[in-house]
Amino acid sequence: MNGPTTRPRDVFAAADLGATSGRVMLGRVGPGRLDLSEAHRFPNAPVPLPDGLRWNVLALFQGVLDGLRVAARSGGVASVGVDTWGVDYGLLDADGVLLGTPYHYRDPRTDGAAEAVWARVGQAELYRVTGLQHLPFNTVFQLAAAAGSAQLESARSLLLMPDLIVHWLTGTVGAEETHASTTGLFDARTGTWSTELLGRLGVAPGLLPALRAPGDSAGELLPYVAEFSGLDARTPVTTVASHDTASAVVAVPATAPDFAYLSCGTWSLAGLELDAPVLTEESRAANFTNERGIDGTIRFLRNIMGLWLLEECRRTWAGQGQAAGLPELLAQAARAEPLAALVDPDAPEFLSPGDMPERIRAHCRGTGQRAPESPGAVVRCVLESLALAHRRTLRQAAELAGREITRVHLVGGGARNELLCQWTADATGLPVVAGPVEATALGNVLVQARAAGLVGDLPSMRRLVARTQPLRHYAPRQDPAGRAAWDAAAATFAVRNQDVPATG
Repeated sequence: MNGPTTRPRDVFAAADLGATSGRVMLGRVGPGRLDLSEAHRFPNAPVPLPDGLRWNVLALFQGVLDGLRVAARSGGVASVGVDTWGVDYGLLDADGVLLGTPYHYRDPRTDGAAEAVWARVGQAELYRVTGLQHLPFNTVFQLAAAAGSAQLESARSLLLMPDLIVHWLTGTVGAEETHASTTGLFDARTGTWSTELLGRLGVAPGLLPALRAPGDSAGELLPYVAEFSGLDARTPVTTVASHDTASAVVAVPATAPDFAYLSCGTWSLAGLELDAPVLTEESRAANFTNERGIDGTIRFLRNIMGLWLLEECRRTWAGQGQAAGLPELLAQAARAEPLAALVDPDAPEFLSPGDMPERIRAHCRGTGQRAPESPGAVVRCVLESLALAHRRTLRQAAELAGREITRVHLVGGGARNELLCQWTADATGLPVVAGPVEATALGNVLVQARAAGLVGDLPSMRRLVARTQPLRHYAPRQDPAGRAAWDAAAATFAVRNQDVPATG
């Protein structure tokens, strides 16, 4: 027998794979207790190949195995759960072997693929079925770009990224529903694959596995995983809310209704938790998505290009030999001129890696603004633009869903950024509760703990987070001049980016 002869009942391993790094976190759950520690962290960097930008999925899986080995040395775990970013996938052949390495969603091969899909299923009809925000890299468009390729023709199963990792851990095949809802092939009303869409788009029905819900068993560790890691071979793998935003929303420490959330990292995911999807034409025109959450909830949100802009700026400056430490850049930003230049974070020129500071300056010049020159001015431009994008998106979400927002919960890495938190409070005019930073891993752990019978329903999980995790509170500054400045900037931001401002 590999590993310890008994497993702890209250310790859970969360393999949390983000777009720039991965880690295995260990969570301990008990009455009034929710502790999290890092077992292993590893980078996640795409690899440019002759045929496009690919994920180094083998290195990611090795990182997961190394993290599980640390977990075994720490005393073992009750179960393992996996979450990742959305939309990307691997293809398996008839023997269950991976066909090539998965494409990165920032690869440009999907340019023009949306038009091929819309020729078969119009934009409005596609939205009425899937409720999915248009992003050029949605899975449905990736499949359109791959049509006719030898790889897709040979494929027998499509596994989304967390399901691929789970397959390598357990040998089982399935599709977790919160992740499936990001594909553009999932029916937002029924919570199932849309067989009608699959047929009209020429996707073989057997390509997509049966759906799993958060809390379902995904099997036990395969013998080779147990042998490599030292974990007990009977260790179960539990299906969690495997889209990282879905896991993060589980851990939003909301103790009252009428809240909005911002899951802020590489992307800012801004929205509301609803009981039913909003599939109106107004929602489609505003480009809101209806993705699945835990317990049949709907994550009604819009993706905003988030702190990716800042991190790409830092990468560019570091490559040029300039100081790129975050504390000093934020200190410079705090001293820079307020609201001097603003960009639309979702402008297409910001999607791909590159010289982000120069792209930001070019965007400002192209919209008739004075371009920010110093690093501090560029960082201030990015953070204030994100705060205004948060304001715009949350007000639109409330209007489209007929909801009132009284508080914003900002979770994820952005919760560490005091300037972004305060400016989001100032821009929205709402109090912001920042934290937990590790919301995704906490949500992963909590779903496993619930499957093990250690925690109760979603509200009780959130109360546990609120009681045990460090949170910071940011009140909107009330000086009239400051409020007027943000309102004026928001009006200019809306006109410049051709938005229709939400009322209120």
